[in-house]
Amino acid sequence: MSGAEAPEGEVQRRNSNTMPWEVRRIDELDADIAVKPLLEDPDTGMSVMKLKYFAGFTNTWHTHSCAHGMYVLDGVLMTSVGSFGPGEFVWFPEGPAMEHGAAQDNDVTVLFITNKPLDIHYLPGHQAPVATSPE
Repeated sequence: MSGAEAPEGEVQRRNSNTMPWEVRRIDELDADIAVKPLLEDPDTGMSVMKLKYFAGFTNTWHTHSCAHGMYVLDGVLMTSVGSFGPGEFVWFPEGPAMEHGAAQDNDVTVLFITNKPLDIHYLPGHQAPVATSPE
């Protein structure tokens, strides 16, 4: 299949090894990411894509109205909740502020899965919560 939708009830397949990367501009960050759309469910908006953050890129503080998971295929995914390497999976619930991206020295490629239509709301000036020491 060349990205055309399969008739309802038929198995869909994509070979991400032969698909070209689509470069998508993020105007708010003056940066690009690369994606290979694999599936979008027209009924729920759930989607699956192969996504690449280029070395040094950070998708700065933002929120989503959808939950999403990231399964690291290669590189290191840097996030507001830790760093994750190949074979690791992290699920972000709907709503909380987060940031994620690639390490400074290497791209990171992930399988990116949403539970409904993907949206993003950037939080200019948002700062990470300050950890307080127990008294």
